[in-house]
Amino acid sequence: MTHLSGWPWAILPQLIAAAEPAAAPAATVPAPSSTQIFWLLGVVIGLLAIAYAVSVLLKRYPEGTLNPALVERFIHRIRIWWIMCAILVAGFLLGRVATVILFGAVSFWSLREFITTTPTRRGDHRTLFWVFFGFTPLQYVLVGISRDLYGLYSIMIPVYAFLYIPARIAFAGDPKRFLERSAKIQAGLFICVYALSFAPALLHLPLTRLDGAPWGRDSHLANAGLLFYLILLTQLADMFQHLWSRLLGRRVIAPEVSATRTWEGFLGGVTSTTLIGALLWWATPFRFWEAACMSMIVAVTAFAGNMVMSAIKRDRGVADFGTLVQGHPGVLDRIDSICFAAPVFYHLTRYFFSALA
Repeated sequence: MTHLSGWPWAILPQLIAAAEPAAAPAATVPAPSSTQIFWLLGVVIGLLAIAYAVSVLLKRYPEGTLNPALVERFIHRIRIWWIMCAILVAGFLLGRVATVILFGAVSFWSLREFITTTPTRRGDHRTLFWVFFGFTPLQYVLVGISRDLYGLYSIMIPVYAFLYIPARIAFAGDPKRFLERSAKIQAGLFICVYALSFAPALLHLPLTRLDGAPWGRDSHLANAGLLFYLILLTQLADMFQHLWSRLLGRRVIAPEVSATRTWEGFLGGVTSTTLIGALLWWATPFRFWEAACMSMIVAVTAFAGNMVMSAIKRDRGVADFGTLVQGHPGVLDRIDSICFAAPVFYHLTRYFFSALA
């Protein structure tokens, strides 16, 4: 009797499982093919080609009609975008490991630029050795191995590295400007390494739509396309903010921090980036309105990154963090917006558009 009374409940899970496939097609949203991702790359490369052609025409204008400094800065910016695009495409084609290594190298170089903005004392040298050759590569090793290590790489630097840095400096026996020295190294490690590492961490997410439907037949290309989407939005936000500030800028946000960043540029940059990000929804797991919201958040956080790094440069009395190309700012000057946008974009994607939610 006991066996018979339990019989309906025993087959109930089987009946539910049998019914699920029939309902699945209605909820399935077409996933991106590799063709769509390559179309996104093609659009970006095409725009860069047009921008390069415009820069060539601008150089031929007679002197006095255009500001030579602005034209030269525009040409340098185009060169940097070509370099970034080429490196990213190469990393995507070579796979996840190559992309993680690429971002690790960028973090290492940008941290070097950050640390060299202020002199260090002899007591900091061994601490910096472990920061550069211990915590930085370890963070990217953890990111590159598996998404299952999120619980470790999400706390390794803000907990263990942040405790190690002041302790090691204290053991060096040099208390002069102790708090300032510790905080500077911690800030550099957090911005240049920890925050930026969430960009390649996107490559491991099992992407879905907001309703939970799987997204991306080719997981590597789909995730790589989303990473490219993030980087594209941050660069567009920088460009549009600068453009709108030049055209309509009247009210400077913080004159002592940056005399070129205005409220008009901020609003124009956010609006323009949101529109373009929404129009590129087809290359992401987001619907149109979701892509618009994500793009707006990226634009705001990217602008915040620019402001923070400008404040640091004013505090240290430097115009740029380094020189990536002759006459152009360094690596950190080009990725400051990505450093602030990447962790926010990653966690929103992880908790709303992945199977890990």
